[in-house]
Amino acid sequence: MNDWQTKPSDRFVLRWMKIHLAAHITPHLSGYVWLRPWMITLVSASLGISAGPVLALGWAWTAGCLGACGQVLDGVDGQFARLTGRQSRGGAFWDSVWDRYADGAMVMGLIIYLIRLPFPWPPSIVIGLGYLALTGSNLISYTSARAETLQISLGSPTLASRGTRTAVMVVAAWGSIVWPGSPIIALVYLMVHTQLAVIQRLYRAFRASEPI
Repeated sequence: MNDWQTKPSDRFVLRWMKIHLAAHITPHLSGYVWLRPWMITLVSASLGISAGPVLALGWAWTAGCLGACGQVLDGVDGQFARLTGRQSRGGAFWDSVWDRYADGAMVMGLIIYLIRLPFPWPPSIVIGLGYLALTGSNLISYTSARAETLQISLGSPTLASRGTRTAVMVVAAWGSIVWPGSPIIALVYLMVHTQLAVIQRLYRAFRASEPI
C-alpha cells in the first residue's frame, strides 16, 4: 500500500474508504497543475454540509448520496496533498474545521427529518438525542486534539471516528427507503458511541492526572 493513501491514525471504515474509493480518484486529479488540496476540501465540505438541509427537507436518499460523496472526497484532499507534496499543517487544520461544519449539518438534518416525519417519539426526546449526538461527535475530535497538546495518552484510537460516524448516517439515510424512520438508528448510535468514548477518555485523563 502506498503511503499517500492513508494516515496511521485512520481507523477501519475510513481506511477502507480511502483505499478502495478515494485512491481510485486521486491519481486522476494529480495531473491538474492548477488544482490545490483546499479546493477539494471545499467541494467535499459543500457536499457534506448540503446533505444536512437536504435531509431536513425529507430527501433522505439524496442526502445519503451527498454525504457519501463528501466523505470520499474528504479522503481525496489529503491523498492529493501527500501525492503532490502539498501537505501542510494549515491544510490539515482547514480540513478539520470544515469537517465539523459537515458533521453538524448532517446531525441537524437527522433531527429535523425525524421531527418532520413525524417520528413516534416526542420531539423533545429527538432533540435531546441530537444534542448528545452532536456534542459527542465534536468532543471526539476535540478531546483527541486536546489530549495530544497536553500529552495525555487516551489509549488506542476510538472507532467513533468521523469516517464511521458519517458512514452510519449515510447508511441510515439510504435505509429510509425500507423504513422511513431509519435515521433514528444513526442518531442513537452517535449519541451512545460517542458519549461512551468521551466518558472513557475522561476517565483515562483523570487516572493520568496528578493529585491536586
